[in-house]
Amino acid sequence: MDDRSDEAEARRVADDRAAAEAARDDAEQFRRLAEEAREVRDRHREALEAIRQEREQLRQTAESARIAGEEARVATEAARQAVVDAVRATADTLSVSLEQMKVVEEMRRTLREIQDVTKPEPN
Repeated sequence: MDDRSDEAEARRVADDRAAAEAARDDAEQFRRLAEEAREVRDRHREALEAIRQEREQLRQTAESARIAGEEARVATEAARQAVVDAVRATADTLSVSLEQMKVVEEMRRTLREIQDVTKPEPN
């Protein structure tokens, strides 16, 4: 019976060794999977950081565009006001010119009337 118990013990030892080897293989596979997961997580983190930086750049670009738009609006308003002022100045100048032309025309009429009164009448 010793032979049988020796054989059974040998099988148990062999089974234990096989189980231990399988456990080591499983542990190694698990370690590799964990390492791959860490690498994927690191790449994902890097991609998220790149996206965050790109969003920040887009936000800065949008802010610059908003500021430029506001500056353009202010410049446009200033230009519009300058045009309004120029039109008013032109209208005022034309009005003054018209008044001067009326005065000149009145002076011509008066001069003609004076000439008509002072002209000697032919006999």
